[in-house]
Amino acid sequence: MINKEKSRQRRARATRARIKLQKVNRLSIHRTNLHIYASIISADGGRVLVSASTVEREVRDQLAAAKSNGGNVNAAKIIGTRIAEKAKAAGIESCAFDRSGYRYHGRVAALAEAAREAGLKF
Repeated sequence: MINKEKSRQRRARATRARIKLQKVNRLSIHRTNLHIYASIISADGGRVLVSASTVEREVRDQLAAAKSNGGNVNAAKIIGTRIAEKAKAAGIESCAFDRSGYRYHGRVAALAEAAREAGLKF
């Protein structure tokens, strides 16, 4: 039986196969109702090079000050900026955007746009 999660995983597999052929690092995201996570994964070994999420203490403090939670566009913008800053600090200039089968809309688009504005190229 095909459900929403299986369909999303199928779309994610197709995207990851194309990115693997390019042999570049990928910015992979995952979202839940309460949180959003972003990781830059290496092209060669599949190791996580840099990560950011709304469960980190500094991000939670920022969100609490804004009277917000981790499951909205505001949080996604914070994570996009944070992942780009961490990537620059680690010497990563560009990567491929792996939206993990999610539609490029709402939180996913906000995270990508914030990362681009902070200087990450994809």
